[in-house]
Amino acid sequence: MRVSSDALTTLLAAGVPIALVVVVAALFVSRRRPRDDERTSGPTTGPTLGQVPTPTPAPDDGAPASAPSPAPGTLVAPPTQAPPLEDVAPEALSTEAPDLPALDVPAPATGRLARLRDRLSRSGSPLGTRLLQVLSRDHLSEDDWDELEETLLLADVGAGPTGELIDALRTRVRVDGLKDPAQVRALLRAQLLALVDPELDRSLATAPTVADDGARTPAVVLVVGVNGTGKTTTIGKLTRLLVAQDRSVVLGAADTFRAAAADQLETWGSRVGVPTVRSDREGADPASVAFDAVRTGREAQVDVVVVDTAGRLQNKAGLMDELGKITRVITKEAPLTEVLLVLDATTGQNGLNQARVFGEVAGVTGIVLTKLDGTAKGGIVVAVQRELGVPVKLVGLGEGPDDLAPFDPEAFVDGLLQ
Repeated sequence: MRVSSDALTTLLAAGVPIALVVVVAALFVSRRRPRDDERTSGPTTGPTLGQVPTPTPAPDDGAPASAPSPAPGTLVAPPTQAPPLEDVAPEALSTEAPDLPALDVPAPATGRLARLRDRLSRSGSPLGTRLLQVLSRDHLSEDDWDELEETLLLADVGAGPTGELIDALRTRVRVDGLKDPAQVRALLRAQLLALVDPELDRSLATAPTVADDGARTPAVVLVVGVNGTGKTTTIGKLTRLLVAQDRSVVLGAADTFRAAAADQLETWGSRVGVPTVRSDREGADPASVAFDAVRTGREAQVDVVVVDTAGRLQNKAGLMDELGKITRVITKEAPLTEVLLVLDATTGQNGLNQARVFGEVAGVTGIVLTKLDGTAKGGIVVAVQRELGVPVKLVGLGEGPDDLAPFDPEAFVDGLLQ
């Protein structure tokens, strides 16, 4: 078929632009395809799924500089991000041991004797002062001697020791004709010291012994007394005194009637690293607790077992019988080496009645006088020793934890006369 020249011209005019469009499209597609192929088949240089990097924060002027690299062999704590707390075992939350409270270091026993003299001299006791004032007069009349006798009786020295002291002073003053204050003071000191009796054995039996079967047995100290004398507090202070003397101690909380007694005793012991044997309930058998404490001390090979008991009135027969049971039960495990009676030094004649009954039931071997530093009159030391025939071994000098001292007769008398 023959095509006219006009039609050919029209087709050529339309075909050239179409061909150019096709060529340009082909070139675009050919250049685009290698880039897409690189995304799917080429080597991976960026992070894959699950390896998205943590963005680096912008530097903070206030932030501390990074720590230097540790030396080889040093344990390095895991850095950066920690797992969620719910995914961490409770025991792994902290690897450091809790800080334990530091134990107290009790004051040494030797320095306490000087404190006895100082406390007594500051207590304002009228005994020594009034005696020196009367004896220093130029001429002693009968009224003066009556005043001396009254002063001694008011100081709770007791009728018998008072009569002995007045007779000895009368004789020495009449024979020697003492006028010099220094001589009068020396005379009074010698006579008061004789009444206190420095020859009595005031040592505490706290050394362990050896039983018949060769087993090591701790010393057992039983502490008794009425309510309100400071018995449990005295045991706490005694424990500190024993620890200061390098004794190992176990405490027995056999006061099962007072709610806070065992807790109080345990607190005293924990401050110096001393364990306490106690019942898990109130009202338990105190003899059983005392027995367990002694057995525990024997098995642990300690030096001393100190047993607290409930405060009881000396006129309550049932309570006193219970105290006798405690002593019998303890001696089945180990012998009692000390039975200390705690007395309030301000109670006077009532304290003597307590001492008499406790001595009969428990076999008291020593006296602990509390509150001797302030309101005490001092003469109770002489009276209670005469009544029981046992020495004052320890004295309480104040409210501090180390204000319990071995009784020293010379320091006591010097304190009264200062």
